[in-house]
Amino acid sequence: MKSINKKARFDYQISERIESGIVLTGPEAKSAKLNQVDLTHAYVKFRPSKFGDQEAWLIGLHIYPYKHADNTNYDPIRTRKLLLHQKEMLNLQIKMKQARLLLVPTAMYTKSGVIKVELGLARGKKIYEKREIIKKRDLDREM
Repeated sequence: MKSINKKARFDYQISERIESGIVLTGPEAKSAKLNQVDLTHAYVKFRPSKFGDQEAWLIGLHIYPYKHADNTNYDPIRTRKLLLHQKEMLNLQIKMKQARLLLVPTAMYTKSGVIKVELGLARGKKIYEKREIIKKRDLDREM
């Protein structure tokens, strides 16, 4: 199953895409495989770890509770760690600082039994750009 963040494609202009792993618990993984995920308000933030290295964290990802699991003390919007190499994280941080970009999840899918997150380097669109897209859709629909 593949869940796509359509809101990110509307709100941002995505330039580069990167595939990343994500750390999930068992019931979260089952919910993600059932496509019970909301990516609309999620973004990535880099934080230093205990050992001085950088870690990538996915903030605002909403994974709905799995029906057949014990969901006591379950937080569906907790921050989740992303699995990236240090070189990848450094390159992303440099690109983000130089061009004032944001790292946004665009899709979540399974690949050979492992759950992956597709991240995109994004630049926010202006309001007039969004209006032009809506006008173009309306014209296409009328034709």
